[in-house]
Amino acid sequence: MNPTRTTLAPGLEVSGLGLGAMALSHIYGQTDPATALATAHHAIDAGMTFFDTADVYGQPRPGTVGPAGTNEEMLAQILATRRDEVQLATKFGITGNPAAGGGTRGDRDYVRSACEASLRRLGVEVIDLYYLHRRELSRPIEETVAAMAELVDEGKVRHLGLSEVTATELRAAATVHPIAAVQSEWSIWSRDVEDHVVPAAVELGVGFVPYSPLGRGFLTGTMTRERLAEIPVLNGEARFDTHFDANQSVVEVIGRVAQELEATSAQVALAWLLAQGQRHGLSVVPIPGTRRAERIDENLGALALTLSTKQLTALDGASELVHGSRNFSWSSDDWISSGRE
Repeated sequence: MNPTRTTLAPGLEVSGLGLGAMALSHIYGQTDPATALATAHHAIDAGMTFFDTADVYGQPRPGTVGPAGTNEEMLAQILATRRDEVQLATKFGITGNPAAGGGTRGDRDYVRSACEASLRRLGVEVIDLYYLHRRELSRPIEETVAAMAELVDEGKVRHLGLSEVTATELRAAATVHPIAAVQSEWSIWSRDVEDHVVPAAVELGVGFVPYSPLGRGFLTGTMTRERLAEIPVLNGEARFDTHFDANQSVVEVIGRVAQELEATSAQVALAWLLAQGQRHGLSVVPIPGTRRAERIDENLGALALTLSTKQLTALDGASELVHGSRNFSWSSDDWISSGRE
């Protein structure tokens, strides 16, 4: 299979869909390491070669503090033999579990040490796309990006990215060094980035990498209360708990379109997001996560799906039916970009 390729930035061509590797770790329930590795290998075999991880992903080892790094270490087992097949993105800046009071850092010393640690854990000499995961709000973003730019000059990083930044922050960062991609949550039920960040990305020629494009699984129509009970990170979150029943109306709209197309709800939700790239005029590469190899194949099917104007309108309307914020209850308003716009 040879999925559509997308150019996020000059010199950075990636698969049309990426793999959000966070799901291969413990965050959505216990994962068998062998199964996780098999899924990642299958992704490459199927043509999904853009891998997204972060230094903070994975189960921390007992007695350790700071970024876990264990998700990167897991991927190192794949990169050891398949590095040339993968476009590799990782992130830094979150210094601990935000739910437990972890903070952020963007000073030069931390930027450099975080990059060196990721290179070591991943077992690679260069990172294709290095994101600032969350900015340190008390520090000018230009200072952090300047330190990141040094890594490019030294050949340790090829391209720079930013996660959950505002339009103003993106423009400021771009004055220091070209930004290849912005990563933020974007989906049928999370569209706040379209107000400010997406227009800024279009203006600057920056690619967009939506995380949680399937609403952490909710938009697939397969989420049940029993399944939610197995995912601690979603327990008590308004969209998934208080508004679980109300938000089924969003799922129903997606399901109807899927039935019309003889597709799955996941494919429709991803196809809608890909269509936004055409609508706004920017490169969009969603990174759905999964622990199951068969979901890789299902998700890639979205690349061949075409939504009619009527179907796009219906899906746009589903966004108006969403109840609850996309932000987590344990985080402050400024944890996501819309909280700072």
